[in-house]
Amino acid sequence: MMDWSPLLLSFKVSLLATALAAVVGVGLGALLATRRFVGRDLLDVALTLPMVMPPTVLGYYVLVGVGRNSFLGQVYEGVVGSPVVFSRTGVVIAATVGCLPLIVKSARAAIEGVGKTYLQAACTLGAGPLRRFFVIQLPLAAGGIMAGVMLGFARALGDFGVTIMVAGNIPGETQTAPLAIYEAIEASRDDRAMGMVLVLTAFALVTLYLVNRFSRRAYT
Repeated sequence: MMDWSPLLLSFKVSLLATALAAVVGVGLGALLATRRFVGRDLLDVALTLPMVMPPTVLGYYVLVGVGRNSFLGQVYEGVVGSPVVFSRTGVVIAATVGCLPLIVKSARAAIEGVGKTYLQAACTLGAGPLRRFFVIQLPLAAGGIMAGVMLGFARALGDFGVTIMVAGNIPGETQTAPLAIYEAIEASRDDRAMGMVLVLTAFALVTLYLVNRFSRRAYT
């Protein structure tokens, strides 16, 4: 009988990771799009780096950052009583780190794409920076931001390298759909892998369709 628990775990983790990344990512994207400050380019590079870095290398850095010997890892273990690594918290962190750059980039591009005419008109009417952002820029950029969030969700759902480095591949605990597919193929259980492969493929197609719809809406 087909075990769908890895797929369900993947969706749960991806939802939580995307929500966390969206809150942080939209804020960072807005900061990069609307402010000029010392270290802006360095921050942009640091946020883009996970997109081009090999997943295992990124996973290693995350492991160093939240492992049992790290400050954050020790604080978490002291509060919760269990380590971040080889836990579902580790899976969420891995997925969040993987999808955050996509959301930051999309949010920044969408906010920068808002016409200057609208902002200048609002400024002449006495609207301050915060009012202009929340009343004009954010609503007009919503389509592009949503496209980025959906891409981030798809990226979180498909994460393999960072997850296996940080959380391992523990059935029933940290084994997500990509890890279960890998394990099934290794064991020559193509029938077990095929169901999850088809579901993930269908979801990817639907996601890309919706991303295109939201992207077109962002510029109309």
